[in-house]
Amino acid sequence: MNVKPDFSKGHNLAETAPAYLSVWDLHAYYGESYIVQGVSFNVHEGEILALLGRNGAGKTSTLRAIARLDSPQITHGEVWLDHQPLHLMKSYEAATAGIGLVPEDRRIIPGLTVEENLQLAQIAPPIGWSIERLYDLFPRLRERRKQEGVTLSGGEQQMLSIARALARDIKVLLLDEPYEGLAPVIVDEIERTLRLIKEQGITTVIVEQNAVRALELADRAVILDTGSIVFDGSASEVLENESLRAEYLAI
Repeated sequence: MNVKPDFSKGHNLAETAPAYLSVWDLHAYYGESYIVQGVSFNVHEGEILALLGRNGAGKTSTLRAIARLDSPQITHGEVWLDHQPLHLMKSYEAATAGIGLVPEDRRIIPGLTVEENLQLAQIAPPIGWSIERLYDLFPRLRERRKQEGVTLSGGEQQMLSIARALARDIKVLLLDEPYEGLAPVIVDEIERTLRLIKEQGITTVIVEQNAVRALELADRAVILDTGSIVFDGSASEVLENESLRAEYLAI
């Protein structure tokens, strides 16, 4: 059986609960650009982790590396999910193992209705939440079930993208800039939904430029700066530390 390595290297990681998602000494490149430079952190089951930093810090690249997408190119490191070695998998295998990525561009499939987008996500196992359960979570999607997905508003497209991830049997939800371009009232609705998802035991990693909103939602925070971790601790600690926020988050 594959056994997850113990790689705690002095980061502020909780020791009372086992890590569910573990990233160890991750290094990755876009072409010649050294984007992720030895990143290590743990996420515990049912936790919401905010992965923060300025533009170009390596946040999205870290998410994409966890999801095993082709870019960036990983040159070293390991990623484990519930004792499964994601770093040895292809992207479709990582998805089957329980990784659900909601990318920044949402990737709603043109020509398909809301319901068809959800049905397509469930063509192959493992199947997650039923479509009716997803409509209970996102009542707006039920109202627009026959509408072409790409014609939805930005907030509704974000709801559809999250629902499509949950249509698979996921263990970890990776969110890349879920609040981008959304009105505050829609952000409130997305946050309410993410709290409900947390109550179902799903682990979440959120990358978000609106750091204050992400920190108010999250249990813990990891801050990246030029591809390396500069903070790993509670979200409340970041909210209370003005100098930390000013230096690394510009807030």
